[in-house]
Amino acid sequence: MVIKKIQGKKRKKRVYIERNREEGNVRLWNDYFSETPTYPQNLFRRRFRMNKPLFTRIVDRLSNEVEFFRQKNDALRRSSLSPLQKCTAAIRVLAYGTAADAVDEYLRLGETTTRSCVEHFVEGIIYLFGDGYLRRPTPADLQRLLQVVRMDIQELMSNLIRVST
Repeated sequence: MVIKKIQGKKRKKRVYIERNREEGNVRLWNDYFSETPTYPQNLFRRRFRMNKPLFTRIVDRLSNEVEFFRQKNDALRRSSLSPLQKCTAAIRVLAYGTAADAVDEYLRLGETTTRSCVEHFVEGIIYLFGDGYLRRPTPADLQRLLQVVRMDIQELMSNLIRVST
């Protein structure tokens, strides 16, 4: 009996791309989180699909309680990606359904890192907020949602009547 040694494929070595992650963090901070941000609150809400206080609450909890989101220094003593960059990458991919490499040019992180951010973000959200928010709606929750829908329908109808006259 002859035993052949099965040779596996050699793994391609990943190419390192210097992305200047610090520049991405500064740009993100100046655009949305500084004392005088480039973009106003309404654009923050549209782009992040939530208001800024909610987003900052999520970032704070994740960076304090989930190791992945803590900013550290690498072997060269350079800062890693900021919690804002990691959470923003995850939110953009989840909110817009974009490809993982779509955030590279603005946030300055690669596809593999973005996928890791999304995975850790989802796991962190479930861990930190799951008991309070990821549950079956109560009768009170359903009643509140029904009231909101009724108000939206009434507003829609009044706008249609106004436009048609």
